[in-house]
Amino acid sequence: MSLAAFGLRESRFAARKAGMERLECEAVVIGAGVVGLAVARALAMAGRETVILERATLIGSETSSRNSEVIHAGLYHYYPPLKESLCIAGRKQLYDFAASHGVAHRRIGKWLVATSPAQVPELETIQAFARANGVTDLAPVAAAAVRREEPHLRFTEVVASPSTGIIDSHAYMLALLGDAQAHGAQLVFDAEVEQLEREKNSWRLNVRNGVERLALGAGLIVNSAGLYAQAIARATEGLDQALVPRLYLAKGNYAAISGRTPFSRLIYPMPEPGGAGVHLTLDMAGQGRLGPNVEWLGHDDPSRIDYAVQDDIIEGFAARARAWWPELKTERLSPAYSGVRPRIAPKEQLAVDFRIDGPALHGLPGLVNLFGIESPGLTASLAIADTVVALLKDFA
Repeated sequence: MSLAAFGLRESRFAARKAGMERLECEAVVIGAGVVGLAVARALAMAGRETVILERATLIGSETSSRNSEVIHAGLYHYYPPLKESLCIAGRKQLYDFAASHGVAHRRIGKWLVATSPAQVPELETIQAFARANGVTDLAPVAAAAVRREEPHLRFTEVVASPSTGIIDSHAYMLALLGDAQAHGAQLVFDAEVEQLEREKNSWRLNVRNGVERLALGAGLIVNSAGLYAQAIARATEGLDQALVPRLYLAKGNYAAISGRTPFSRLIYPMPEPGGAGVHLTLDMAGQGRLGPNVEWLGHDDPSRIDYAVQDDIIEGFAARARAWWPELKTERLSPAYSGVRPRIAPKEQLAVDFRIDGPALHGLPGLVNLFGIESPGLTASLAIADTVVALLKDFA
């Protein structure tokens, strides 16, 4: 449905500017990925008249639908403070939400695996960091128990994370959207924001919606555009461009595993720069997949991303996975899908926090920019939404 078809309020200001129809609402969320939908839900449930603008024709068609669908426990020492706290808070909220809304999920647990004595200190560091941040259920697994429960696993030491789970991410996004719409939020597809202009007491968004161009007035703007968040920020009148972080695109490829996977939980090796390493995850049907790897793209233009997974990754995946699954045969793997993380730091900087930039930082009333919302963004989504709403509570 087009933006004009929603029958939003006529503008209190000039009805037309440069030939554009002018509509009004209270809050606009740019981006209908998992975080944008969570933010829109929170705003709508707080009584804000909310419109969600999505440049694609589906919800969550980029980063949010191209990940491992893992509910993270909040373990890794490369999670800086905000990312860690929102992951831990969001994990509990996500489990509660999934249970109350009938969203398919399983608290399946994962094992972190050191495959050599040299990796044991890294495993110990992860445990210490997790305990310090309130993740108290990590526990070493006795060698006899490992061999009994996962006889196909090669290991030196194993630590269990029972709070880790999996979720049907698309069903989760639909449930978020359902709640938002039940509280009056409206979603518009094929809506590309071209410019944000600051007016006396509000914002004006110049939007291309299909063949139309419209102006949308709103007091509150949340830039949750993911891979395009920097582009939106650069098109925001009055925003100090020094506050717009550089975008680094880190592609992660996945490989499908044919046949039955002989593991009953997620298997994670030690982390690598840019991610958690090539690990084993299971979907809600029990199908296994390996990935993601980390492939740093040589540009920062999301419109140029090629999501195709090349055949030549398979041998490398198999070789790395055989460090902990020695029986894996290469022919069981095939290219599956890929996603791209909207990172805001180069590969040399592993620890980089979420950026939730509100008016106290940039000085522009009613605006929140979300940058670098990568993993564990899905897990943290409800907690991120609460944070955004709190930043905007004093703005009309």
